[in-house]
Amino acid sequence: MATKEKNFWIFLIFMLSGLVLGGLLGELANRVSWLWWLSYGEDFGLADPVTLNLSVLKISFSCMFRINIASIIGMAIAVFWYRKV
Repeated sequence: MATKEKNFWIFLIFMLSGLVLGGLLGELANRVSWLWWLSYGEDFGLADPVTLNLSVLKISFSCMFRINIASIIGMAIAVFWYRKV
């Protein structure tokens, strides 16, 4: 009897693609008056870069995430699709 092995990396790719495509669709939906609710979301992360100055080398790090309703829907669709595959 053959079993399907679910791979974590494939799941991660499904989730990230759902997040990115949902976020993109949410930003596009912001321009349509009756789909404004899909773009409702929050920004979180490091707004100002954190800088490490080693005199010879200067490293800056900043990371921001924007989660909206459409990206959450995209992730839910990705999980459903992953379970079907």
